[in-house]
Amino acid sequence: MKTALIIGGGFSGCAAAHKLAQLGGWDVTLVERADNLGGGVLTMFYGGHPYTFGPRHFLTTWQYVFDYLNEIVPMRRCAEHEFVTYVEQDSAFYNFPIHEDDLPLMPEYEQIKKEIANASGADRAQNLEEYWLASVGQTLYRKFIESYSKKMWQIESNTEIDDFGWSPKGATIKSGARSAWDQSISAYPIAENGYNDYFDIATSDAKVYLNTTIDAYDFPNKTVTIAGEKKRYDIIVSSTAPDIPFDYCYGELPFVGRDFYKIVLPVEYALPENVYFAYYAGSEQFTRIVEYKKLTRHKSPHTIIGVEIPSSRNKLYPLPMEKCKAVAKRYHDECHQDVHHVGRAGPYLYNVDIDDCIKHAFDLVEKL
Repeated sequence: MKTALIIGGGFSGCAAAHKLAQLGGWDVTLVERADNLGGGVLTMFYGGHPYTFGPRHFLTTWQYVFDYLNEIVPMRRCAEHEFVTYVEQDSAFYNFPIHEDDLPLMPEYEQIKKEIANASGADRAQNLEEYWLASVGQTLYRKFIESYSKKMWQIESNTEIDDFGWSPKGATIKSGARSAWDQSISAYPIAENGYNDYFDIATSDAKVYLNTTIDAYDFPNKTVTIAGEKKRYDIIVSSTAPDIPFDYCYGELPFVGRDFYKIVLPVEYALPENVYFAYYAGSEQFTRIVEYKKLTRHKSPHTIIGVEIPSSRNKLYPLPMEKCKAVAKRYHDECHQDVHHVGRAGPYLYNVDIDDCIKHAFDLVEKL
């Protein structure tokens, strides 16, 4: 029987454990430094209200990935989900993606029409600022993108973001249906404890060690040291940042984190019917608020809100910069070919969600 070590018990690590168990012939060990599985997708409770660290709705364009998760954790579709963004200078909430129906409501409508008509060259853009200016023009860029992206990434200029081969929410200016994900499957677990049952089911055939850290890494030789004992594995599946196992020898990879605050409000619902969370595009410290009852369907005369503020106190989001990806690649290239990187931190990719974590596990067993 072959041996596998999985580093990290978040969604990607648990999915890898499950797919290896389904493949058969693998003795799987999973180590997690926290005292629970699930990472940022773990459902917790406050005053009886279920919540997660940020919204964790499931979104995918891959039917087989949805079918896989839905079989283990039955899901509720939420295709009606809409986004809004608060634009302080207009004292107004608008749809996001920017919607063409909202444009006539804006004070600078005539100027915006001219800028959109003259916008061109997005395919030649070299950074995030150039891309949005070439897509929507100066006015809409300043309303929706400029301040938000700076505080989101804690940067001085949006010209620093040069990895933008994806468009947030699938469009720059949208027409038609207001729901954000009308081309994708959007869903959330039916169970009140969210995805939590999945983590136990997925790792039921693995040896799971919580509150466990790795003392030393030797990824070129597929070896780690745990509790003073050096162990070699046939494969290692890592969801940890790729600079950590190499003691930052090529430099520390930058991440942006979040400070998170939960607030219970004395109203049944705070946001409009189909709005699950709202973005804030201006000088506010926070980037987003989430109303969890919209996702969980929890019954209560009160509602719980999560407030997210960009922070350097934890590492959640890799920066979408080509120079950072190049450093990550240097670390990846130092690893043995049987060391696999999954999740968001492992490959050092920002645009990774729950469905990608599951797909990483499918891709892993396909390689094996």
